[in-house]
Amino acid sequence: MSRAAELSEAGVPFVEATVVRCASPTSARPGDRAIVLGDGTIEGFVGGSCADATVRLQALRVLETGEAVLLRILPGEEDGPSSEDGAVVVANPCLSGGAVELFLEPRLPPPPVAVAGESPVARALAGLCEPLGLRARLGALAGPGDFAAVVATLGHGDEDAVRRALEAGCEYVGLVASRVRGAAVLEELRAAGVPDEQLARVHTPAGIDIGATTHEEIALSILAELVAVRRSPAIPSAGAVAHAPREAVDPVCGMAVVVGPDTPTAGEHAFCREGCRDAWLARVG
Repeated sequence: MSRAAELSEAGVPFVEATVVRCASPTSARPGDRAIVLGDGTIEGFVGGSCADATVRLQALRVLETGEAVLLRILPGEEDGPSSEDGAVVVANPCLSGGAVELFLEPRLPPPPVAVAGESPVARALAGLCEPLGLRARLGALAGPGDFAAVVATLGHGDEDAVRRALEAGCEYVGLVASRVRGAAVLEELRAAGVPDEQLARVHTPAGIDIGATTHEEIALSILAELVAVRRSPAIPSAGAVAHAPREAVDPVCGMAVVVGPDTPTAGEHAFCREGCRDAWLARVG
């Protein structure tokens, strides 16, 4: 199994960086590849230490947005504007010449959706999740790490399933029920001490109003509502890490760098490459 496949299987978000074009002199070659993990670790080769700092920084931004980027690294002191073809142009004062162009593609695990119950609506919803880039866990109560929870139990254990979803911190909690039944479930939870601000997060009846009547149509309306929540600017990308590596400015060349496991450092300072660190140490004695 390739490293990329191994990470995908394990549900680890990463960015695949591929060199698509080079201008001499540069040690990179078209087709060179690397994987950038959420802590800034680079596995592979895309141009060596001079390019790594820029690739690391831009790749972590790609993980945050979830959007692929064409990155153009040019020698120089000042970043250029994004080019007409949509490339992000970044100046790298440490490049001795040449230029490197890379495609940064995020590989994000599909957000898990806990679907409590095995009712016809639950099964229909689970079947529609994969085409939308979601991973359904049919017949499961919500737990830590679940992006969303849909309770479709036909009234069997609704209160416990909704409570578990709220405790798990799911971004979306939907209860498939009539308005009367949904209100009764919320009142039961309120009486049990669940705060109103938590109960306000429960979508019931789950789904947007599209006049749905069949099980599949109801499932579609729920997923439409879930996707709207998922695409909200307030919701972080699936690649966002709880403790993102800090950014710093190389005191020698002025480049923005991400402080990862393999970033050269000296005291509180971080550097884009060993050469800048050596120059700094020689300067300060």
